[in-house]
Amino acid sequence: MKKPDQDEYPSTSYFPNYINKVENENILEALTIQSSIVYDLFKNLTPDQHFYAYAAGKWSLQEVLGHITDVERVFSYRALCIARGEKQNLPGFDENDYVEKSHFREMSFASLLLQYKLVRDSSLALFSTFSEETGNRRGNTNGNEVTVRALICLIAGHEMHHLDILREKYNIY
Repeated sequence: MKKPDQDEYPSTSYFPNYINKVENENILEALTIQSSIVYDLFKNLTPDQHFYAYAAGKWSLQEVLGHITDVERVFSYRALCIARGEKQNLPGFDENDYVEKSHFREMSFASLLLQYKLVRDSSLALFSTFSEETGNRRGNTNGNEVTVRALICLIAGHEMHHLDILREKYNIY
């Protein structure tokens, strides 16, 4: 599935920033490659690193992993809804509230890592069934018109955004 064109997502908010981070023109291939990178990166953290945050009030690495997984769940759900012809505006969410209420810090790191892998594998299995026509379907999320393909690309771009933060702020990638 190819990357979305600019008319497939709003020019405001986080959409362009995330989508422009994806260099691979085949977004399913990008997600597959990223999956290995992210899984290996987090798998190789020491237990002391799991709860490291680069500043007070910032998420720990364990929370970052949980957040990446939760966002993929939300974006995949949105893609599924629009792929199946949903006409209702799909709600937005507050990522900080989700992390706060998630209790990622109390979960085992192994469980979070497994969830990441299972969610990504499930997303890829679903997205691989989408035709080109399905990828072009439009719907509304949080008041923004977007295509299925753009939502899938947002997953990859969001993950790249966090890989950049892991490199710049956490010094681990």
